[in-house]
Amino acid sequence: MSPRMHRRQMLKTTAAVGAGFWITADSHVRAADTPNEKLNLAFVGVGGRGGDNLRGLANQNVVALCDVDDVRAGKAYEQFPQAKKYGDFRRMLDALDKQIDAVVISTPDHTHFHPSAMAMRMGKHVYLEKPLAHTVAETRELTRLAAEKKIATQLGAQRHTLDNMHRVVELVQAGAIGTVHEVHCWIGGTRGMPPIPADQPETPSTLNWDLWIGPAALRPYHPTYCPYGWRFWWDFGTGETGNWGCHILDIPYWALGLKYPTKVEASGPAVHPKTTPKAMATRFEFPADTRRPAVTLHWYHADKGPDVLRQHGLPESGNNTLFVGSEGMLLCGFGKRKLYPEDKFADFKSPEKTVPDSSGFYREWLDACKGGPPATCDFVTYSGALAETVLLGNVAYRAGGFAWDADHLTAVGNERAQALLQSEYRSGW
Repeated sequence: MSPRMHRRQMLKTTAAVGAGFWITADSHVRAADTPNEKLNLAFVGVGGRGGDNLRGLANQNVVALCDVDDVRAGKAYEQFPQAKKYGDFRRMLDALDKQIDAVVISTPDHTHFHPSAMAMRMGKHVYLEKPLAHTVAETRELTRLAAEKKIATQLGAQRHTLDNMHRVVELVQAGAIGTVHEVHCWIGGTRGMPPIPADQPETPSTLNWDLWIGPAALRPYHPTYCPYGWRFWWDFGTGETGNWGCHILDIPYWALGLKYPTKVEASGPAVHPKTTPKAMATRFEFPADTRRPAVTLHWYHADKGPDVLRQHGLPESGNNTLFVGSEGMLLCGFGKRKLYPEDKFADFKSPEKTVPDSSGFYREWLDACKGGPPATCDFVTYSGALAETVLLGNVAYRAGGFAWDADHLTAVGNERAQALLQSEYRSGW
């Protein structure tokens, strides 16, 4: 065996030999793995959500930690003193190419693409926080790379493993409410449109602001952007739609087997060129396929939920999705579900379980890294199209509606929308 062979390839070969047959070092076929084999992981972004992912994967070999803020990363540094510390993910990946199997990325949206793409091109498996990338074009490119390199991926839509979501999928797919032709999904609150900074405080000495800005246009540091407010600035984030869309639209996407829409429309308050909105309403049209008729999917950022709830006298609290079928409605959230009209479904018996329990959201990905089946939110087979649709909603809000040609990545007849499919990167990125 060549000493230059990556450890990840060695794991696959060793596993297959133990199972009684041989595979080549660069094959992606797997029969079995040593159950206790640990992967060598590198983490990009280890404060906030990144800290959660680090704790969830702490049972693996934590080889390297990368963060631009020494204060935010402090707890992780203390917890894993043996891990190598970096401020720049590019230096980390270059230095540790032969030592790491996979990379976990939990940075602001505008810095998802570059570390992910670099890791994928090096053949590393990737766990990436939602909404996968900052733009539609970046999302499609990461999906393409995952397929080309045949690597294991997982989008951080962790609620995909919840028991209630599984039961909702079963109800819809069993035809409990008949044929579903329309779905309404929402997130409440009024977060967005933060005030434009009028002052210019000093950059904290522990923060590498240039690296935090990354590929975005350079601007002075301000705490409204970092460490969290970035989410509500177009240059860095994707608003509440990007924040929650991949979690909530996961429900109808899974239940109805959705992929790419063919038409996207959106409305809301006057578009601000710099900040994301406090409210919006988006409409996606999906074509019929062999399993179901055409579906209209509505997404709302609405303080007290959409008007459709009040029209039907339905509660908003704890819910985020309403399926409308030919024989009734299914109202649900991540942890609850109910069929309507109540009297019609009073004696309803739930269908048999058909969605298997997850081995665990991180466990799915770890097993996939070792050659097992794709994780449930793998980019190629599922979450790439979901994330792309979420981001298309923002594009339609900012630039007006359009017909979507997914095959050619084209907002038909809408040049303003087309321009928003990809970001311009700062020199050097």
